[in-house]
Parts: sequence; C-alpha cells; structure tokens
Amino acid sequence: MPWLRLSLALAGRALRRPSTGAALLRVGWRFRRRGWWRRMPFLPLPSRDYLRWRMHTAYGDADVVPPAADIERYARWAVRDG
Repeated sequence: MPWLRLSLALAGRALRRPSTGAALLRVGWRFRRRGWWRRMPFLPLPSRDYLRWRMHTAYGDADVVPPAADIERYARWAVRDG
C-alpha cells in the first residue's frame, strides 16, 4: 500500500506541474527492467531487486518507501539541462 500511496502522490504532483510529470516519466523509463515486455505484467517497471538495492544505498533500508518530495527532487535533478 505505501508504494501505491507514493505513486498517487507523484501522479498528483505531475498533474499540478507538467514539467515534473515529464521528468518523472523520463526517469521512470530509465529505471525499467530489461526485457520488460516479455514478462507479466508487461509494464516498464524496475526490477524488485534493483529497487531494493537503490533504497538500501539511498536510505540504508531496502524496505523503505521514499518520500514523494525525494523522488520529485531526484527526477528534476536527473533530467535538468546543462
């Protein structure tokens, strides 16, 4: 449920600021699992192991759900120009 809540919070932020939505989509596309179209649910989602590793390296806990503000800040940083 917490990941669903995070997804909804990010969707709300994307609706309020389209540039945020574009940044989130670009970053989300970069994180997709290789060969995502070959396995159910046929969505470009990141691998669970990769996501757990990212959370462990960023927060020191593989099971943490990051705050929406952190995800938004990272997405804006990752796609900034210049």
